[in-house]
Amino acid sequence: MPLFDFVCPKCEHTFEELVFGKETVECPQCHSRDVERQMGMPPRPQSAAADLPIACNSAGPPCGAPWCQRGNT
Repeated sequence: MPLFDFVCPKCEHTFEELVFGKETVECPQCHSRDVERQMGMPPRPQSAAADLPIACNSAGPPCGAPWCQRGNT
C-alpha cells in the first residue's frame, strides 16, 4: 500500500498520505504543496504465534461486525 509519511516545512505539520503514481500531495493543515516525504518505518513483523488483533472491545456493546454480534442472532 503506497502510504507515505510527510512533513510540511511551512507549518511543521506531520501527516500520512495515501499516494498513487505522481499525485500531488498537499498539507491538510495549511494546504501548502511544498511538503517533504519522510523515511517511514517498516511494519513490525508478525510471528505465527502472535494473537490476531481484536476488532472490538469484548466488554462493550457489539461493534457491528458479523463476528461481534454476541447473542444478537
